[in-house]
Amino acid sequence: MIDFLRVPVQKVLLSAVLLVGSVTVSYGQLGMGRPVGRTMVDGIIAKVDNQIVLKSDLETIYGQEVARAEGKPLPPDTKCKILQSLALNKLLLAKAETDSVVVEDSQVKSELERRMAYFVQQIGSEQKLEEYYSKPLKQIKDDLRGQVKEQLIQQKMQDQIAGKVSVTPREVRQYFSRMPKDSLPYYSTEVEVGQIVKIAQVNNKVKLATQAKLNELRARIVAGEDFATLAKQYSQDPGSAVEGGYLGFFKRRELVPEYEAAALRLEPGGISPVVESQFGFHVIQLIERKGDSYSTRHILLKPETGTTDTNEASLQLAKLRLKVMADTLTFAKAAKDNSDDKLTSGNGGLLQNRRDASTYLPLDQIDPAIFFTIDTMKVGSITPPLPYRTEDGKDAVRILWLKSNSPPHQANLADDYQKIAAAALNQKKNKALDAWFALNRGTVYLEVDPEYAGCQLLNSIN
Repeated sequence: MIDFLRVPVQKVLLSAVLLVGSVTVSYGQLGMGRPVGRTMVDGIIAKVDNQIVLKSDLETIYGQEVARAEGKPLPPDTKCKILQSLALNKLLLAKAETDSVVVEDSQVKSELERRMAYFVQQIGSEQKLEEYYSKPLKQIKDDLRGQVKEQLIQQKMQDQIAGKVSVTPREVRQYFSRMPKDSLPYYSTEVEVGQIVKIAQVNNKVKLATQAKLNELRARIVAGEDFATLAKQYSQDPGSAVEGGYLGFFKRRELVPEYEAAALRLEPGGISPVVESQFGFHVIQLIERKGDSYSTRHILLKPETGTTDTNEASLQLAKLRLKVMADTLTFAKAAKDNSDDKLTSGNGGLLQNRRDASTYLPLDQIDPAIFFTIDTMKVGSITPPLPYRTEDGKDAVRILWLKSNSPPHQANLADDYQKIAAAALNQKKNKALDAWFALNRGTVYLEVDPEYAGCQLLNSIN
């Protein structure tokens, strides 16, 4: 089922990766490894108090490291380092339980929505995500929820341990000076690109026509025709249409407010008037209530945008572009206040690198549509409004800003200070984590599968 009605995402965490010690630990290709709740007693390879590490956790991450190495051999202790980092994660969770460190359900829900929005954007659509995992979107979320909660608790513990750590310019210079000159990283051409997106808004004439069509369908249902049959024939929610519009059970505040409010005003079997949400227009039938949950079916019709609507979006962006070019408004401020792309608006409109969440994009990995646009642009210039189609297929317009263009070069402080400072800060935070780790490793019960006894878990992560 494609879950069109979830509360809208305001911000997305651009990495499902949790950095622990010196090993990057990620949970599957899209931030998901195993389904939460999976029973694998014979797959348990380590226990830290009542926290367990599964062999599938280790093998998933090891497979990613192999892929990242692109054919180069990995160090022989790679699996041990991964297992050590996983054990540290479990130690964080064990100590969080002891210290009563918790995260609110609302925070878990918010982060889950952000994570899912990012996954959908990366894979192309909700339907493609469902096809990739061969399960409905709701089940994917249910599988991921426990992992998200664990990661948030781990992050909260890390913030308590190392959140106040910072680096001075002197420490950054010292960090760089200690790097072997013959192993300094070499950066290919990288660019920083910002965008402001305006989704074409449907004009009133088209809206009224859509409402009228949906009111006709509602009248047919009230007159006795089968809701499910009409949903299969007319609904534009491809996930639920095949199920006769059935969405299943949801708790309060899980669906967008307009939909939920209309549904909960009904008695079981009742049919709502036409309701508008950000996804289009709905006719809703309440099927059943169970405590704080309820189930519904709906018919969704989405008004189509046209040339007139994109022209209005273009006009808005053209005005913003003039203000930025006249230095009466910064691009970052314009993006934050006006862009309809929530993945970039909170970042000043800047696109982010999928690998490390930085704003530096290798030119050979950039979207071709953007590459051919910025190829002849000068740094600091902004394009006129350009036609654009969002990941979920909406007609839109955007302007692109080329913030920087760095030629290929070996790392140096002048050009790469931010990257080097980030690496220095990460190293310093890792040392703070190591010190906490050394102090607390003897306070928990540890059991390790004999196959991995040589890894000497909880002795050191270096």
